[in-house]
Amino acid sequence: MTSPDRAADAGAADPVGPCTGSSRRSKITPEREQEFYEAVLDQLRECGYDAVTMEGVAATTRCSKSTLYRQWKTKPQFVAAALRANRCVRFAGIDTGTLAGDLREAARAAGEWSTRDSMLVQALSHAVLQDEDLRSALREALVEPETRALDDLIERGVARGEIAADHPATRFITAQLMGVVRARPVLEGKQADEEYLSDFVEACVLPALGLTQAT
Repeated sequence: MTSPDRAADAGAADPVGPCTGSSRRSKITPEREQEFYEAVLDQLRECGYDAVTMEGVAATTRCSKSTLYRQWKTKPQFVAAALRANRCVRFAGIDTGTLAGDLREAARAAGEWSTRDSMLVQALSHAVLQDEDLRSALREALVEPETRALDDLIERGVARGEIAADHPATRFITAQLMGVVRARPVLEGKQADEEYLSDFVEACVLPALGLTQAT
């Protein structure tokens, strides 16, 4: 390990207890920290939560496991930090000018990331029931940002007069779109890809809102 980041890892490998202070935490650069996060999330998707270990991530990223333990103390804290650091709102910026157009674009966007996110949710499905911080991190990273973004799409549609504010279907749109992404792998053994989600929006979501396919 010859880079400054990896040299810092090596220098932090002395046998000191976990998370001994901010002076040690600061030795990991933001770029190196992101490398650790990507490694643990990749292992989660590929192997499942139970198979992920600090030792395995250390080997993948070529650092000492004591570096990881000092920084994050436990595997659940490490995974939770990785989830929060990689929070990304996939539906951000969608604004086609119509609610139907926005929902179609949301379907396309969801199809692009559904495989990776579905694998992550499946890998954590049992672990989040055992660890409150992990459950909270999963919601913060993958659920709440998307829920708020979809709610914004609906609110703009209401503001434009495309649907009534009290339309009974509006409260279920987010659950419909996000639910089918999670459910199809379980029910059919296939990912909810862009084509599938686009068909779902045309056949189920738009009719529920009273929006025609030509809208």
